[in-house]
Amino acid sequence: GQFVESGGGLVQPGGSLRLSCVASAISFSAYVMSWYRQVPGKERELVAAIASTGDATRYADSVKGRFTISRDNDENKLYLQMNSLKPEDTAVYYCIAGRRGLNFFTPYDWWGQGTQVTVSS
Repeated sequence: GQFVESGGGLVQPGGSLRLSCVASAISFSAYVMSWYRQVPGKERELVAAIASTGDATRYADSVKGRFTISRDNDENKLYLQMNSLKPEDTAVYYCIAGRRGLNFFTPYDWWGQGTQVTVSS
């Protein structure tokens, strides 16, 4: 699979961004999808995941109530709506397909370039 993320940028604390990801070379609708983020010097962490049909989601505690993951299987697209952004949300964000369902999500090694999100005043 191949993934191209977009929508990142510089935003003030309390602001919003919507990330998008276009998938190719993959039967998109068959996969659980997720957003990960990474800060330099730290491992990637799971931010949110969504079932293949879009009817179930999972969020990291740090983003619950602020972020919303969604998908469009007709367009092979994944989205992450990020509201009430905090400086600690600053990271490179990646979309990725995985296996083992939502609760035991394990990403495939198909990482793209990611999109940088910077939250700063």
